[in-house]
Amino acid sequence: MLQVLKKTWLANFRGDLLAGLVVALALIPEAIAFSIIAGVDPKVGLYASFCIAVVTAFVGGRPGMISAATGAMSLLMVVLVRDHGLQYLLAATLLTGVLQIVLGYLRVDVLMRFVSRSVVTGFVNALAILIFLAQLPELGSLHWTEGSLLPTVQLMNWAVYALAAAGLGIIYLLPLVTKAVPSPLICIIVCTAVAMYFGIDVRTVGDMGDLPDTLPVFLLPDIPLDFTTLQIIFPVSMSMAVVGLLESMMTSTIVDDLTDTDSDKRRECKGQGMANIASGLLGGMAGCAMIGQSVINVQSGGRGRLSCLLAGVFLLLMVVFLGDWVARIPMAALVAVMIMVSIGTFNWASFANLRNHPPSSSIVMLATVTVVVATHNLAIGVLVGVLLSGVFFAHKVGQILYIGSELDSSADTRTYNVVGQVFFSSAEAFIGAFDFKEALSKVVIDLHRAHFWDITAISALDKVVVKFRRDGTEVVVVGLNEASATLVDRFAVHDKPDAVEQLMGH
Repeated sequence: MLQVLKKTWLANFRGDLLAGLVVALALIPEAIAFSIIAGVDPKVGLYASFCIAVVTAFVGGRPGMISAATGAMSLLMVVLVRDHGLQYLLAATLLTGVLQIVLGYLRVDVLMRFVSRSVVTGFVNALAILIFLAQLPELGSLHWTEGSLLPTVQLMNWAVYALAAAGLGIIYLLPLVTKAVPSPLICIIVCTAVAMYFGIDVRTVGDMGDLPDTLPVFLLPDIPLDFTTLQIIFPVSMSMAVVGLLESMMTSTIVDDLTDTDSDKRRECKGQGMANIASGLLGGMAGCAMIGQSVINVQSGGRGRLSCLLAGVFLLLMVVFLGDWVARIPMAALVAVMIMVSIGTFNWASFANLRNHPPSSSIVMLATVTVVVATHNLAIGVLVGVLLSGVFFAHKVGQILYIGSELDSSADTRTYNVVGQVFFSSAEAFIGAFDFKEALSKVVIDLHRAHFWDITAISALDKVVVKFRRDGTEVVVVGLNEASATLVDRFAVHDKPDAVEQLMGH
């Protein structure tokens, strides 16, 4: 027991401790910003980040992955908060957790097998771009003037750029000297100290919203428990459950690659559900895994569950008991950290792969990036990528079909040898390979090296057999493997009475 505890929690104590502190500092402005997007008080996002990080540290399936309030989830709850208020959001958060646990037991995690590497790469690149774009409001703003085709850029105080540049310098240069302390942590400390000592007037964490000054308390949503309430919150909860699990499993895959370790995605689904239930009971909103903070954690040395636990604990302690100091952290320092995350997250090899990989893979990757960046909806982007991957795969497999034939003049018999996969994509090619105008006494269709996958393929076989028999040609089908024969026995009609009529009915 002690060995398991040490391996799970204490094997990387120093790295997890320092990484947890860095992540906690990076979580604060993010949680406040996501609360503002959702239309709720900043403490709702901060309490949620604390609850979700702590709970997933114990029950999540991916050590070292940070879960908290996220932008993807906050966008889904805007209308609910606007139309019905915070109490309905808390109820929706509870239901989201329940649905995620149910989906975990239903093994929704196996769907990750259908997400290709091109989709994952597109997902990662899109998130890197979105993380970078999210920092631009802190560096300047765009304004369109009437009659102008291009926007004008309104720059911030020069001190913002100086602090951000200094922060990036510390982040990338300090590891060349020492890696004893995570460079993002030193960046935040130094930039805050410089801004306070010289009295530099820049935007700080405190300018984003009031930090809570009390610990979260247990509460139940104050709403009617009836079918009308369920009708209101269920669509939102289902959307949040699916998006949350999708983002968490994708992030888990990315952290798997970064750390060269495996994760339990089924456990992660259930863990996310438990975390959201805890968040809803403590006045927080729904959340999921965060790729940005997860990358910060890994790059700062965090590997185990302790880093996730400490990130949540440090977050709460800092905003409640050290709020006055945390409020003075310049946003420019956190911008530098997030730019580091953006650069580190982006898959730069994907540029070279555009030339080296098959065109279909590049199209899938670029489509995923484009849709995610355009819609800011990770689920839609990944869905588009998965659908395109499926279409390209079906097209490729559909090309693996060869049908040759041999004529035995003495017996007035032609044997068609089918090699390859017959399914909805190749069914027309299968039918087109037969010459129905040739006058023959007998046709043999040899399927020893073929496989029939679906009803469309069986229907294609029916059409071929019925067309030949309608012209008085005897047809013999041989060589069906067991799986194909099972489909033929269940769904084929060519050996049944009134085969023509049944086929026309199909």
